[in-house]
Amino acid sequence: MTPVSLRGKISRINPQHGMTPLMHAAYKGKADMCKLLLQHGAEVNCNEHEHGYTALMFAGLSGKKEIVWMMLEAGADPDVLNSVGRTASQMAAFVGQHDCVTVINNFYPREKLDYYTKPQGLNTEPKLPVKLSGPLYKIITTTNLHPVKIVFMVKENPLLMETDALKKCSNVLDQICEKCMKQQDMNEVLAMKMHYISCILQKCITYIQEKEDKLDTFIKSLLKGRDSDCFPVFQEKLIRESIRKFPYCEATLLQQLVRSIAPVEIGSDPTAFSVLTQAITGQVGFIDAEFCTTCGEKGASKRCSVCKLVIYCDQNCQKLHWFTHKKICKILKEKREKHELEDAKEKKRQEKYNNQEEAKGDESSVSTTDVSLEGNTKIPKDAIVSESPGTEEDKETKELSSTPLPTEGPSAESNLSHTPNESEE
Repeated sequence: MTPVSLRGKISRINPQHGMTPLMHAAYKGKADMCKLLLQHGAEVNCNEHEHGYTALMFAGLSGKKEIVWMMLEAGADPDVLNSVGRTASQMAAFVGQHDCVTVINNFYPREKLDYYTKPQGLNTEPKLPVKLSGPLYKIITTTNLHPVKIVFMVKENPLLMETDALKKCSNVLDQICEKCMKQQDMNEVLAMKMHYISCILQKCITYIQEKEDKLDTFIKSLLKGRDSDCFPVFQEKLIRESIRKFPYCEATLLQQLVRSIAPVEIGSDPTAFSVLTQAITGQVGFIDAEFCTTCGEKGASKRCSVCKLVIYCDQNCQKLHWFTHKKICKILKEKREKHELEDAKEKKRQEKYNNQEEAKGDESSVSTTDVSLEGNTKIPKDAIVSESPGTEEDKETKELSSTPLPTEGPSAESNLSHTPNESEE
């Protein structure tokens, strides 16, 4: 093993395969070691691996979102191809690390946003104040595009609760969207995401100006469901309207979204939110995960204690959603109990059927054993004759035929003397 240099380019541990210490730490999922190596100058884009793998690719293969984010913040290039022509995102998706894929697809370099915090050209003031750069960057890089979640992020930061601040953030997002569409390597996914977040911020501006309770009314409007099935109609219409307002009609992504959403009636699947999320973040069908009904946060584990069907991430989300959920909570409970009863009956019927099949199988195995035993046992010939079915006359005939004929005369006369004619004479 060669010594490790913590200055400049980290020397390779195994020259045969080209693995650097940072690659080893990323693949093993050692976040602390990755942080230490990056602080001491490890080269994050070193691709001298024999198959062209980078540290970001190994981080994606490990499934550690924290390490993936760390590599991206350190300047890792997500577009580098390995020897088989795949990027880090594609490699992570190939092994089923969809969370890492989402992080890579939603990453936006901080220095690109900081560009707007400096005066450009003849402008004396920046387009985005430095104090708003951090809160806006947090919203830009979020992987949860649920409108309620975005409003939560605006509401939790006092700097964003002013209309002027939100207008500046919205304008910067529109400029980023325009830049993504007009640059040589056009990025439609990032442009659509920036446009969508800008639409949500503009809606927040409207509610802050008109409502005294700031954004609480907006949140309730997003969560309010119709009486029949509690489907959030206003939220669905807002997302559809945001997609329809995308200014670049020739974009392929926009056409795909319209073709997927337009034929679907409001209240049916797939929803506009699910289609948009899949297109932007790459999350496919929300596999093996539970999402909060209120804010759409992944990994929610709390359930309504009554119906046990609606999922929340905490009590705050449950309280916010209760005003509309209470309309159908009892109905959902009855449906759940009905399904459980039907499932129990079906399970019982299946068990009974399985028991009958097992019993038939045991009987057939026993009969097969008896037949095999009879085939292997030697039975005396006399016993076979005596046990054969037939009438009494047949049995007597068989007995006579089996008896040897006498050879002497007196014995023959004695046998004939028992006939009826002889006795009468």
